[in-house]
Amino acid sequence: MATDKVIDDEKRIDKAAYVLKAVAHPLRIRIIQMLNENKELNVSAIYKNLNAEQSLISHHLINMRDKGILDIRRSGKNIYYFLVDSAVAEVIDCIYKSKILN
Repeated sequence: MATDKVIDDEKRIDKAAYVLKAVAHPLRIRIIQMLNENKELNVSAIYKNLNAEQSLISHHLINMRDKGILDIRRSGKNIYYFLVDSAVAEVIDCIYKSKILN
């Protein structure tokens, strides 16, 4: 039925907006780009590379993990973050290459 498709589309649009809002911060975009290039990184590698406070980076990582954009892998005392789906990085890359930023 057509109304079922509209409802499904609305749910997908709502989820897309949720994800876009979750990454709509310069540090979060940079973190996503780093993880896309490196597959997985620990907090230390991320905050050192971005020259930012560890607590600030941890806050952004936890927020994106809570929203399903990132996940973790534990190895001993280390926690490594990685992208759940590279599509988020691809969307950022498309925006980065678009005429919008020129």
